Amino acid sequence: MRAVIAGLGLCLVASTGWAQDYWPPRGDEAWERRAPETLGFDPDALQAAVQFAIDNETRPRDGWEGVDVRDLSVMVPLTWAFEPHSSPLGELRRRGGPAGIILRDGYIVAEWGDLDRVDMTFSISKTFLSHVVGIAVDDGLIASVDDRVSDYVSDPLFQTEHNRAITWDQMLRQTSGWWGTLWDKPAWADRPARDNPARDLVAGPPEPGAAWEYNDVRVNALALAALHVFERPLPDVLAEEIMEPIGSSGTWEWHGYHNSYVEIDGERMWSVSGGGHWGGGMMLSAYDQARLGLLGLHRGNWGGEQILSEDWFEASLTPTAMAPHYGYMNFFLNRPDIDGATISVEAAPQTSFAYLGAGANMVYIDPEHDIVAVVRWIEARERGAFIEHLMAAIRP
Repeated sequence: MRAVIAGLGLCLVASTGWAQDYWPPRGDEAWERRAPETLGFDPDALQAAVQFAIDNETRPRDGWEGVDVRDLSVMVPLTWAFEPHSSPLGELRRRGGPAGIILRDGYIVAEWGDLDRVDMTFSISKTFLSHVVGIAVDDGLIASVDDRVSDYVSDPLFQTEHNRAITWDQMLRQTSGWWGTLWDKPAWADRPARDNPARDLVAGPPEPGAAWEYNDVRVNALALAALHVFERPLPDVLAEEIMEPIGSSGTWEWHGYHNSYVEIDGERMWSVSGGGHWGGGMMLSAYDQARLGLLGLHRGNWGGEQILSEDWFEASLTPTAMAPHYGYMNFFLNRPDIDGATISVEAAPQTSFAYLGAGANMVYIDPEHDIVAVVRWIEARERGAFIEHLMAAIRP
C-alpha cells in the first residue's frame, strides 16, 4: 500500500488565517504538493491519520467471513439482502483498495492508494445531483425550491394526488415522502424495517415535508425530475457546468440502470441514479472527488469564478428541521450536539461538513481550517475517528 506525505515546499501563512491563492490546474499530475509542516501540520501526526485510514479498510460483517469485500457485485446484494426488491439494476464495479487525499490551502499534503482509479462513490452521487439541481435554480429553470415539482414535470409519476404537492426543497432534503414505483423499485421497499419490511406499504406514505427518510427511490425521482427540467442528460449538464470548469480529469462516469431510459421530446435519454444502492451512480477518481471538495470549501467559487451561487451553498448547509444533521443531499453537517448525527466529532468545527457514501466514501470539508480530505473505502464507523486524527495533526 502506497502512502506518501508530500515533499518539501514553501508557503506563506498569514496570521489572520489561511487564504487560498492556489487552484489546481487541469491535469492531476500537475497538482502541487507541499510538505505538511509548511502548512501547519505535524507530519508524524498526519501520517498517523493516513495510516489509520489504511488500517481500517472496510471489512466483512460478522458472518461474512471469506467474502471478497472489494467485489461489489457480491457485497452490495449481501448488504441489502433483507429488502424485498434488492436485486441490482446497474453496474456494480469491483473497487480498489483504501485511497485518499488531504488538501490544505488547495495543495496536496498527503495521499495514499490509487488516486486515478475510477471507483463507485455510492451516495456521494447525491451531492452531484444536488449540484445539478442548483444549476437549474441559478439559471432560472426552477424559479424557487419552494415551487411544486409537479408544476415543472408532466410525468404522471409526479401528478398523483399525493405527489402533486411535493416541492423541490422537500426532495432535496429527503422529506418529500414521494410515493410510487420507479425503475421497478417501490418507495416503500427501500431500507424497510428489518423486522417488518412491508410496514411502510401498509402504513402508506408520509405527508410531504412531514418526515425525513434516506430513500434512494425518491432520490432517483429527483434525478428524473431534473432530467425533465433540463431536457438533456444530467451528465452533460454536470460536465459543462461544473466538472469542466473545475478541471476534472474527464474520466468520471455517471450511470443509471438498464431500465432507466425515458423519452423526452422524442429523444431517448438515460436517467441516472443518485446512488449505488442498486448499482450505477457516480464513478470517479479520488482527484476529482478532491476537486468537488474544494468547490464546496469555497461555496461554489473556483479560482474567482462562481460556478454555483453562494446562496445555493447557504441553502445546502441549512439544517433540515426533521434531521438537523442534514442539509440538501448529500450534505452531512457535523453536529456533535445532536444524538444520532452521522458526523459527530467534538474535536472538529461545527462549520465542517461531509459528503458521504457507502463503502465508506467520504469527502470531509473544514472551512475553518481550509482542509479537504477524501477518504475511500474506510470502515464507516471509523469516519469520525479519522477526522479526530486529522484534527490532532493540526498544529496550534
